[in-house]
Amino acid sequence: MDEEKKEIIEIEKVNDISNKGNQEKQERKEAQTQNMQEPKKDKKGFCIASMVLGIVALVFFCVWYISIPCGILAIIFGILGVKSMNKGMAIAGLVTGSIGLVISAFMIIILFIFGVAVGVSDVWDDVNDGYHRHHNYRWYD
Repeated sequence: MDEEKKEIIEIEKVNDISNKGNQEKQERKEAQTQNMQEPKKDKKGFCIASMVLGIVALVFFCVWYISIPCGILAIIFGILGVKSMNKGMAIAGLVTGSIGLVISAFMIIILFIFGVAVGVSDVWDDVNDGYHRHHNYRWYD
């Protein structure tokens, strides 16, 4: 009877060991399938997009409706891409996008000021011409 108990205990130990091995194999298979399903999130695309959009913003700084959106997107993608392995391209995109955005904004401000100055000058000339015609005033008389 003691021998039967010993055999039963040994069989249970063997079953426990084999069950643990099977569980470990199952866990490894599940881990491998999870690794296969989840691709690495390197954000390399954000870096490239940031650099390309930054260059476009810098080259087309005179065309505000292209430069300003491209500059904004370059800055956003550059910020998202800084944490990737291609940090250099993300930083290049940030810099070129920022410079293109600043130059475009500066050009818009300068053109606005120039337009206001020309408009004020035209109005001033019209006012003076009307005054001189009304009073029949000539400076050389």
